[in-house]
Amino acid sequence: MLRPFLRVKLHSATVTDANLEYEGSITIDSSLLKRAGIKPYEQVGISNLNNGERFDTYVIPGKRGEMCLNGPTARKGQPGDKIMIFAYCWIEESEIKGFDPKIIKLDDKNRIKR
Repeated sequence: MLRPFLRVKLHSATVTDANLEYEGSITIDSSLLKRAGIKPYEQVGISNLNNGERFDTYVIPGKRGEMCLNGPTARKGQPGDKIMIFAYCWIEESEIKGFDPKIIKLDDKNRIKR
């Protein structure tokens, strides 16, 4: 049996822009995507700490520090809001023991905290 598990979390990302005139998605710093193992166009879940909004969208790579809500998701937050970004995977029952998600904590400029 396969079960859904959190694979990676970008913790406390800061929204840098909200672009209503885009077709939809979230733009995330390419270096963060690489570090997290999130691929362009992969589905992610997002939770906004400022207003409680939760939504799913897909990822497009962006510039250093960028965290932009695009299209309809631009209505789900505004620059300065803190968001959590979640990517999930399906795991076989036999692989659950010892599985740990990757948690990447970010500062106010969307840099990885050391």
